[in-house]
Amino acid sequence: MIDHIETISVFQNYTKDYNEALKDIDRKILHTFRVAKNAQTIAEGLRLGSDDIDLAWFLGILHDTGRFEQERRYGTFVDSLSVDHAELGADILFVDGLIDRYPTQGLPEGWRALCETAVRLHNKLALPSDLDPRTRLFCQLIRDADKTDIFRVIATTPFEDIAGAGRSRFTDEPEAGKELMDCVYAHQCVPRKLVKSVFDNTILYCCMAFDLELEVTRTIVKDQGYLLQILQNGQNVKQIEQLRVIREEIEKAWGFSL
Repeated sequence: MIDHIETISVFQNYTKDYNEALKDIDRKILHTFRVAKNAQTIAEGLRLGSDDIDLAWFLGILHDTGRFEQERRYGTFVDSLSVDHAELGADILFVDGLIDRYPTQGLPEGWRALCETAVRLHNKLALPSDLDPRTRLFCQLIRDADKTDIFRVIATTPFEDIAGAGRSRFTDEPEAGKELMDCVYAHQCVPRKLVKSVFDNTILYCCMAFDLELEVTRTIVKDQGYLLQILQNGQNVKQIEQLRVIREEIEKAWGFSL
């Protein structure tokens, strides 16, 4: 079994070099711990072995390593305005050697390559088709765990806090356009390049539900209620109707009601 206490200590020692008094950094630290817990819960729901449950938790701790250096270098968490935080995090861990500070005794064979792949891919629009089944499982698991907590963040954090200095990039259009709704009907995630307005951004996060392949994750998301909270947050008649449609399409994709 991996040493959870020492793992957390290494993570905290790394992040203390960044200004934890900043609200955004503190939010990312909390997100990391919540994603690790989500990953562990999902792995337990899948009835994986104890070593694999540890690996899932460990991936949660690692997954957003790049966020802290991204903020220091660029002053933003917006990848399109700075750097792909997943690629940066994987480089910090597996090229620069941060991973060697972590206790890894007790992790299953092949953990290193699997972790690097999962960290690099956790934020991509879709997974490549050539992953072996075990790597794909853990990539999807950490993506599910991440999105599960993203729903919490979006439901409980004011948009201005999330957007930060990038708020001016978003318009205030009253409804989403056809391209975004086409993603909804196709049960696909929304490419960020299509997001122009504040409401478009809401739909982007709602459509992450279509990427949750693991039924255990879908059940967790339903029980937590944050996705439903987002779907009930329309600000005008048009938005309320479009969010109703999105909820119906998610329920079709999942096979049960929210």
